[in-house]
Amino acid sequence: MSSWKTLLKLNAQRKAESGDAAQLASAIRAGADLRVGTGFRHNEHIDPTSENQDLVREVMDMRITYLIEDHWVAGIENLRVPIQLPDGFGPRESMSFFLYNQDGHQAIARPFLDSRPATGEPGVSPLDDHSATPKYHELENFDARTDAPSSNFIYDFEYFRYMTRSNWTEVFAHDAKGDVTFGQLDDLVDAFESGAEVKIAVRGLCDDLASGSTRPVDHEVFIHLGACYYYTEGRLLMGSANPVIRTTPSIPLGYSTQGWDFGWLMPRTDGHVARWLCDPYTLKFRRDASRYAMRWFISD
Repeated sequence: MSSWKTLLKLNAQRKAESGDAAQLASAIRAGADLRVGTGFRHNEHIDPTSENQDLVREVMDMRITYLIEDHWVAGIENLRVPIQLPDGFGPRESMSFFLYNQDGHQAIARPFLDSRPATGEPGVSPLDDHSATPKYHELENFDARTDAPSSNFIYDFEYFRYMTRSNWTEVFAHDAKGDVTFGQLDDLVDAFESGAEVKIAVRGLCDDLASGSTRPVDHEVFIHLGACYYYTEGRLLMGSANPVIRTTPSIPLGYSTQGWDFGWLMPRTDGHVARWLCDPYTLKFRRDASRYAMRWFISD
């Protein structure tokens, strides 16, 4: 039996058919994993010249989740590359950072990895012609002639299913100074040493992406950790986080010109987070560090 539960289902008009957005937010707040299921016709979404009307069902693994202003959920695929159904991969080497909001608003950021020189500068771009795919509604387009194009859009899928698996327990939390606000470090250490997977929620991770004139939007970003390490005398636990995509927080969540990046984090239980972040336009990395309030979860 699957441990995944559909907490919210939208129809093609993005109206709720069942479930509750507040219940979805409650699950993500408690550390739940997120998957989004959709359906589409091959010749409406993949190849409008095709006679293949097959209904394709898709389920996406949203390994990066955002909780914005404590009530709005969005998820990002952090490991996806362009898939060209049904045979293989897309024409250019890139990542496909698809983003889905709880109301069906979608977005894509695509850093190209093939070293072709950019032919334009970052900025707002004209909307593309999607007349051949009338279910695709592009809302905003950015950086089209750079090596990191992005856009915000709505595709009228047959349905949207927001599914969660709530096999996580919050066991420890601290503020940005490292002062404990919940739980015991020993509980986190015991679980990690017993093989439990670890996930963190980092508050304010994307504050530095907001422009100077914009007040940062309250948000938490949930990220799985890979390898973890515990210094027994120093009593510090730290981990190597899975790749994270950062974008300027908003409702709905999306991308904007020079408003996102991606990379890796090394969080520590005293609030220190080392960051190794990539500029998507140049693929140049920078190293820095900051301090964040974090919540630490363990898998059942």
